[in-house]
Amino acid sequence: MTEPMTTLQQKLNAGRFVITAEITPPVSFDRADLMAKAAPLKGLADAVNVTDGAGARPHMGALSAAAILVEAGIEPILQLTCRDRNRIALQSELMGAAASGVHNLLILRGDDPSAGDQPDAKPVFDLDARQLLETARKLRDGNELPSGRKVAGTARFLLGAADSPIDPPAGWEPKGLAAKVAAGAQFAQTQFCMDAGIAARYMARLAEHGIADKLKVIIGIAPLRSAKSARWMKDKLFGTIIPDAYVERLEKAADPVAEGKAIAVDLIGELAAIPQVAGVHIMAPNNDAAVPDVIRAARAGIKRLAA
Repeated sequence: MTEPMTTLQQKLNAGRFVITAEITPPVSFDRADLMAKAAPLKGLADAVNVTDGAGARPHMGALSAAAILVEAGIEPILQLTCRDRNRIALQSELMGAAASGVHNLLILRGDDPSAGDQPDAKPVFDLDARQLLETARKLRDGNELPSGRKVAGTARFLLGAADSPIDPPAGWEPKGLAAKVAAGAQFAQTQFCMDAGIAARYMARLAEHGIADKLKVIIGIAPLRSAKSARWMKDKLFGTIIPDAYVERLEKAADPVAEGKAIAVDLIGELAAIPQVAGVHIMAPNNDAAVPDVIRAARAGIKRLAA
């Protein structure tokens, strides 16, 4: 019997334009603090990413947080990083995710501990992101650990990878992304790419190399809070693309927060018009409250958006 797909996978396969969002689990023992972040996205986002030690800082465990979202009727995307666990622990996490009803996975390398608040922490990186993707795919498809031991039950993993769009120069080939697809990636969520023209040219190049047909690409965007924060993101977050025109709009705006939300809604409309773009992933550093407003406004104006 064929296992049912996740709701996110169903929508992606149907060609619906999806909206995913992201939360960082709280530094808390209390699940109510997690739900305060996640509940406003219920019924709005098609799935909600749960970060895994974002910024190389400890938070409530990502798998536990994702399982709590499942209980609350919110479909999670579990971010799973290579930084903190060896392959034995990662395989155990994958089995735990499947058992908890957590089936959407975003496989990441993870930020180096030197970037966090405990820089003396020892990184593991026993596997890289491609190897972990391949491990998850083989566990899902073969019900077998690398040691040869059989795994009971079933896993319905939808496997995701990270990507950073660029304005592709002549001769550029998406070799890294192609390797992730070969390892098992079925979707990708990208770094901030708030230039629809660059996104269109990037997706066209992926299509030329046969990747756009194999991988659902969800473009990362942000409801920008201010010109200052936009400049910081451009300068400090590797791979971030924010046009100067948006920075100027924020500088001139009487209400930069409202202008940032309007920019995000406009951009979603532009990205939804690019056939190869499967959706947007909204990340809102220090601006979580803006995300529900952006999703509501975008859904009201764009026919291709998934309900």
